[in-house]
Amino acid sequence: MLVKVNRAAASALLTLLLIMGLAPASKAQLGITRPKGQELLDGIVVKVDNQIVLRSDVELIYAQEVARAAGKPLPPDLKCKILQSLVLNKLMLAKAETDSVVVEDKTVNNEVDRRMAYFVQQIGSEKRLEEQYNKPIKALKDDLRPQIKDQLTQQKMQETITGKVAVTPREVAQYFSRVPKDSLPYFSTEVEVGQIVIPAQVNDKAKQAAMAKLNDIRAQVLAGADFATLAKQYSEDPGSAKEGGYLGFFKRGELVPEYEAASMKLEPGQLSPVVQSQFGFHLIQFIERKGNTYSTRHILLKPETGAADASASAKQLVRLRRQILTDSISFAKAAKDNSSDKQSSTNGGLLANRQDGGSRLPLDKLDPAIFFVIDTMKVGHITPPMPYRTDDGKDAMRILYLKSNTPPHQANLEQDYQKIAAAALNEKRNKALDEWFAKNRGSVYLEVAPEYAQCKVLESTDNR
Repeated sequence: MLVKVNRAAASALLTLLLIMGLAPASKAQLGITRPKGQELLDGIVVKVDNQIVLRSDVELIYAQEVARAAGKPLPPDLKCKILQSLVLNKLMLAKAETDSVVVEDKTVNNEVDRRMAYFVQQIGSEKRLEEQYNKPIKALKDDLRPQIKDQLTQQKMQETITGKVAVTPREVAQYFSRVPKDSLPYFSTEVEVGQIVIPAQVNDKAKQAAMAKLNDIRAQVLAGADFATLAKQYSEDPGSAKEGGYLGFFKRGELVPEYEAASMKLEPGQLSPVVQSQFGFHLIQFIERKGNTYSTRHILLKPETGAADASASAKQLVRLRRQILTDSISFAKAAKDNSSDKQSSTNGGLLANRQDGGSRLPLDKLDPAIFFVIDTMKVGHITPPMPYRTDDGKDAMRILYLKSNTPPHQANLEQDYQKIAAAALNEKRNKALDEWFAKNRGSVYLEVAPEYAQCKVLESTDNR
């Protein structure tokens, strides 16, 4: 929700931004339809130009707030506030359409895949997810895609409104001074942790085995076997295997270069030779061209990595660790030049706090795999190489570095400037949004269902 911050709410906002961790995405946040048998009675409660707010949109968020409150009383106008926030988001969508603010399909598809992969991980498997919602993965993605597109469009529209907003050190100090001293949050232990990740290398024997298997499958297809049937049997791409390897239509530039280059050489029905990409080895069957898009199906095989492959990565990390400890190279430079984890390598190897973008992480909210390693470490120490599984499921090795350990303390500008600055910036961005809403709320057609007529959704933003 979009929440305006006024003087009286400054302490609450600071506490919210500084203390709350990034919660795992809920089913509602992921945009997944409720399981069969749990549907809400639905209907349109607000129209904002050609955008609509459904009763289920309000009720789902309200149910989340009730669960979060755990029996504590809720504001009597909570549903109105929820509706108001949803309407303001729809206003941004309506204006994005008239202002030609567009999110590319490739960006939407990437985000759909990312969220679906995360949700599969939370549920345990694709099969369990499909059983829970009584739909195949492809159908769940189709349900998710328009909601993700709306969310990304809202974010892009909001960026056009607030992207140039910044705060000065003076504004940060003024913001902090408005927080009552007896309301300042108390922080638990925070740490800065760095990592250098080096993936296990696939040996030539494993590569040759994968290529040989795909060439055998290719021969079966050329002899009359059904490509889709073989894809369901052999492909290691979980997103397309159950669809017979079908990937759908894509524009040029949306698939990895090696895959696209091989596909563009084919005519409908033709098979590619074995193609290697960052994902593994592919056998591609071209289906059709339609305008500036094309469709294919593929069978993906991923060569297995083994202990011998990981040992090469471990040796490289041992060498880097020795250089860092003897001051031949800094940890930050070693991470930048060698780590395969791009998100942390560009930050000197430090893991980022996704809540405020800083590098200090609450000790009690660390991933257990990290917590139980660094909990007994001294500042400046670096672990020996340890096995690691990357977010995309690849085997790797990594070393961890404890850069700092900040003891429990009450929030202050000296130790917590970055977090306080983030809260101050959020307040200033919300003010910019308030001004934009005030300017644009009269430019749209608005219709509210009688059951929500008492909610003054666009009369004022002061009570958001």
